[in-house]
Amino acid sequence: MLSRAREKRLTQLNQGATPLNQIRHAGTTAFGPALAVERFRFGNGLEVLLCEDHSAPVVAYHTWYRVGSRHERPGKTGLAHLFEHLMFNETEKLAAGEFDRKLEEAGAESNAATWLDWTQYTIAIPRGQLPLVIRLEAERMSRLVLRDPQVKSEKEVVANERRYRVEDDVEGSVSETLWSMAFEKHAYRWPTIGWMADIEGFSTEDCQEFYRTFYAPNNATIVVVGDVTETALLSRVQEAYGHLPPSTLPLEDVHPEPPQLEERRCELSKPTATEKLAIGYHTPAIGDFDHPALSLLSEVLFGGRASRMHQALVRRLEIASEIRVFVGPFRDPGLTEIFSSARGSHTAEELLAAIDHEIAKVCEEPISSDEIERARARTELSLIAGLETADGKASTIGFYDTVLGRPAAGFERLDDLARVTASDLRRVARRYLVQRQRSVIFVRAQGNEKEAAA
Repeated sequence: MLSRAREKRLTQLNQGATPLNQIRHAGTTAFGPALAVERFRFGNGLEVLLCEDHSAPVVAYHTWYRVGSRHERPGKTGLAHLFEHLMFNETEKLAAGEFDRKLEEAGAESNAATWLDWTQYTIAIPRGQLPLVIRLEAERMSRLVLRDPQVKSEKEVVANERRYRVEDDVEGSVSETLWSMAFEKHAYRWPTIGWMADIEGFSTEDCQEFYRTFYAPNNATIVVVGDVTETALLSRVQEAYGHLPPSTLPLEDVHPEPPQLEERRCELSKPTATEKLAIGYHTPAIGDFDHPALSLLSEVLFGGRASRMHQALVRRLEIASEIRVFVGPFRDPGLTEIFSSARGSHTAEELLAAIDHEIAKVCEEPISSDEIERARARTELSLIAGLETADGKASTIGFYDTVLGRPAAGFERLDDLARVTASDLRRVARRYLVQRQRSVIFVRAQGNEKEAAA
């Protein structure tokens, strides 16, 4: 129920407003013990999530667009990532480079990221510079200049980024191959940066269509955390964004990934001093009941020097120089990705055998309470550390709202982790860390084949 004070403020803001920039309060969500997230929705579909935090004179202003590489189609992969670059370019009112220059002069820090499910633009500012940031972000949401010179220039930047981060990088190219091998139907099978042929083939018209479709108020959420008041923020957002029309968003056409029924393997020859191993297990979406338990199990197995895998492969057997894991935090089922580098002349097959041995142990033997508590503490600390700053709070709110529709789901996850038991860990190990639903890449050091032949 609306408080009388908020109802009065909204009534004043909506006086004389058009249907597009009418504002309504859409709910309050507790964010930890002392803060709350207020959700507001405009007539044009724009959502604003506000978390007032007056502990420091700073503001984090994040814009989340519900578009990532999963929203692309074959032949047009990498458009979402290309737009992360284009959005820092010229607008109708700002020459190229002016956006960044104005933010730097205002003492702001800005960044952006694109991934499978979303695109995020972040700005951290002194509180007095909030009006400038609102104006700049509304400008590039609606008046980005997309002509041949701008598109050609950024395509070249992204193509070079792909060469550096993927084609000339062992781990980048192996990870890309792993995901394309593990997924046959779902859009997670292509890389966020896109295939090179697609990047080179983008036309200005492709970019204009993508911009008109996805960079619209009804596909965006603005997350504001920090030293700002509700009325002042909503008034300025209404003025800057309220006149923008919504787009017609396409019906998402992502195909569910069918169950993997047998292990997939391949070998790659790379310029590396020692052999490497990459494994991808199909594992659940971040909103799945099992995801917190799987994350905790991964911490037991791979988290830090005290973890089972580090102790076994690096310290006791001395066959690996490193071993680590990544558990996908995605809207749909993704991968738990394991990567290890062999030490000296040891082989990728030796790494795989040792990893399988440790996984078999957690499938059969209960994990000790000490190990579970250590892993739980590390996982909880990582989550809490991300909430120390206004910028960290805004990222957490924006991520969980975009992927799960619940801005305080990070705190729910803390509760979920606290409930995980030894039985849960053994159950998820038996359910997900099974050979038939994994993909394995053996990375060979280039030149070894010639040496063996000689």
